[in-house]
Amino acid sequence: MFEEIQNHMNWARMKQIHKGWSNDVKYYIETDIGQKLLLRTSSIEHYQEKKKEFDIIGKYSALGFDMSKPVDFGILNEGQSVYMLLTWVEGQDLEGVLPKLQRDEQYRLGREAGVILSKIHSIQIPADELPTEIKINKKKAQLQKYINSDVRIQGDEIAIEFIINNIHKIWSKPPVYQHGDFHPGNLIFTPDKKIGVIDFNRWEIGDPYEEFYKLESFGTDVSIPYCIGQIHAYFNDDVPAEFWDILAVYVAHAALYSIKWAERFGQADIENMVRICKKTFYHYDNFRKSVPDWYSK
Repeated sequence: MFEEIQNHMNWARMKQIHKGWSNDVKYYIETDIGQKLLLRTSSIEHYQEKKKEFDIIGKYSALGFDMSKPVDFGILNEGQSVYMLLTWVEGQDLEGVLPKLQRDEQYRLGREAGVILSKIHSIQIPADELPTEIKINKKKAQLQKYINSDVRIQGDEIAIEFIINNIHKIWSKPPVYQHGDFHPGNLIFTPDKKIGVIDFNRWEIGDPYEEFYKLESFGTDVSIPYCIGQIHAYFNDDVPAEFWDILAVYVAHAALYSIKWAERFGQADIENMVRICKKTFYHYDNFRKSVPDWYSK
C-alpha cells in the first residue's frame, strides 16, 4: 500500500507505533541512509482536515524549535487513505524523563516549553480562518453529558455550579493557533536536552488559555516544577490574575467531562480519569479557589 509514496523504495526499516490516542495509523521509518521519519495514515474521508493539519505543521515548523516537520503529503492505498510524512524527533518521552531530573532542570524545561507555546500562539491568523462561534455552548453540552452519565464524582455539585457560574469567562482572549494537546506526553526530551514537539493532530484555533488545562490533567503527575516553568515563561514571569480565573473553568470542566469521554476506551481509562478528577478537586479545594495548591504553595 506504500508504493504510491515517493522514495518508499529507500525505506530500510518500518515499524508500527501503537502509543497515543489518535485514530491515525502511525509508523516509524528509517531510510537506507539513516534518515528517520514518521508516517501517519488515515481514511480518505479525512483528506481535507489532514491537508489542513499538514499545512499548519508547516507554519509551526518555521518558528525555530525542534518538532516533527512536514516532508510529504498525499493519497495512497488506491485512493482509500491519506498520508503525511514527517521528520522524526529523536529522544525520549518527556513525561518519562522529567521525574528523574533535578527540580531546577524540570523547571528549565517547563520554561522552554512555555516559550515554544507562546511562539505557536504568536502566528497571525488569516481573517477568513477566524472562528465564527465560540466554544461555550459546546462546553455546556459536554457538561450536561457528564451530569447525565452513570459515573459521577461525590461532591461534584460545587464544581458543576462553579462551571455554570463562570463559563462566560472563557474565550475572552483573541483566538490563536493551538497545539491542541500540549503536555509532557506529547513532548520529547532530545539528546541535546531540549524540548521537541510532536502530535499536532488536535490543533485548532481557540482560546490561548485553554492550552493550559492539561497541565493539571497530565503535567502535575510527573513534574510540578515543569508546570510552573511553562506558565512563568509563557507570561514572561508576569502571570495575570485573569489567567487563573479562566483556567479554573477549563480545568473544572475537563475534570468532569473527561470521565464521560473515557467511556469509549474502557474501565481502566474511566478509573484513571476519576483519579485525575479527585486529584484536581483536591488541588482546587473543590473549586472554592482559582489558583491550585501546587502553584500557590
